[in-house]
Amino acid sequence: MKKALVIDDENRTRDLIAKMINSFGLDIEAIPAGESVASGIKAIEEHKPDIVFLDIQMPDGTGFDLLRSIPNKTFEVIFITAHEEFAIKAIKFSALDYILKPVDADELKAAVERAIVSLGSHKESKDSKEESQFDALQLNIQPNQKRRLVLKTQESVHVIELDNIIRCEADRNYTSFYLVGGKKILVSKTLKDYETLLSGHNFLRVQQSHLINLDYVARYDKGNGGSVVMKDDSEVPLSPAKRDIFFTILENLL
Repeated sequence: MKKALVIDDENRTRDLIAKMINSFGLDIEAIPAGESVASGIKAIEEHKPDIVFLDIQMPDGTGFDLLRSIPNKTFEVIFITAHEEFAIKAIKFSALDYILKPVDADELKAAVERAIVSLGSHKESKDSKEESQFDALQLNIQPNQKRRLVLKTQESVHVIELDNIIRCEADRNYTSFYLVGGKKILVSKTLKDYETLLSGHNFLRVQQSHLINLDYVARYDKGNGGSVVMKDDSEVPLSPAKRDIFFTILENLL
């Protein structure tokens, strides 16, 4: 049976989450242990969990501080947080999971199930994959650092600088990332997920299936209803509904 550890500075929250997990009938035992960074590290060393539910704000530091102190992270992490926009965005950029307080049973169960699937799919090279995500997280939580986007495929975990993304294209529930140098990465998340995440980072959804990095716009062609030509010579259709905002943003960039 797999083991989950719940680290949170609120006794009631810690006990409630553990009780909820144990009621789901999954192949996992939840232990409420650790109310601070120091006691959390000790609990991880003692119990050697498969999954760690980790509070962000604790009396002696943050969940991020705790992770920084664990050299060999062989467990999945699910953060527990109140609605802290900056922290949540850093977690999403790093392709890590979280649940919001107050904890919803369905969301909690879904998070546990995702973690179990992830444990099963990355058994052999789990350490290096996880570490690359945690390294990206430590950068993403720094206010003045450039964000790194973690893209997880079945085979690999890619850590991408936003400056290297030329455009993204939707393919049903998948998204293709086209990068500098001609590399393409296909991930099983929707374009809408990335549109929300990359808003405020110079990306614009110019058509239902296309999200572009405005730094890589080469020109606009009026033919065929209007299209945006990127610096890699790819052409992206421009929706009439997005034309005004596209040209307004472009003028401000010039």
